Amino acid sequence: MLTQPTMEKLHAMRLRGMAEAFREQQEDPQVQALSFEERLGLLIDRQWNWRQNRALARRLKNARLEGNACVEDIDFRQARGLDRQLVRSLVAESHWVRQHQNLFLTGPTGIGKTFLARAFGQRACRDGFTALFTKATQLFRDLVMARADGSLGKLLYRLSCSDVLIVDDWAMASLSEAERRDFLEICDERYQMRSTLLTSQLPVSAWHAQIGDPTVADSILDRLVHNAHRIELQGESMRKKRTGQTASRPEES
Repeated sequence: MLTQPTMEKLHAMRLRGMAEAFREQQEDPQVQALSFEERLGLLIDRQWNWRQNRALARRLKNARLEGNACVEDIDFRQARGLDRQLVRSLVAESHWVRQHQNLFLTGPTGIGKTFLARAFGQRACRDGFTALFTKATQLFRDLVMARADGSLGKLLYRLSCSDVLIVDDWAMASLSEAERRDFLEICDERYQMRSTLLTSQLPVSAWHAQIGDPTVADSILDRLVHNAHRIELQGESMRKKRTGQTASRPEES
């Protein structure tokens, strides 16, 4: 059998996973003993896995999560009010994302909010959802620049369509008129259609004052709070505890 033309056709059809599996089959005498149906099944499985892995890699890249945070590395040993059962229920097939629910992670600096946010985002990507991570300050800078160069509509569309929008360090400073109006538009587009994850050093009760305008604040929080899970972390900074020590777990942000 002429294998090279077959390999070329598989690559031309972008069946790279199947092409790799086909080449390996030609080199493995044990596979030669399998039936046609069994060999075909192996080829299809390889192509399926190749596509799934490529899609996951693309979702993770577009999510801009940075680092290697994952739910398997969450440290439950630290006394910080992190409920293991709640976390497990949320990450089970990213149930909260499927239900278009929101998630708030609040607590002092260094307690692990950013790591948890990225871990939840990474798990959502693994479960087939899209995610986008951004710092609140970066988000508002991007909105200003997009308005200036005429790409605001494109940016708002991307922010609205991500299955999980993660905004880190939310409500650290009072919002300007433009910022709260833009954020209201984002929340309005995502309401009951997508999930939003916010991390903040301030408790949810303080967000209204940080947003500023009472009417806009009511509108934003109405679209976020009533359908949200809250994880309120407490305790000392995990980074301070690990200063000068080798952390036994990857979580440290």
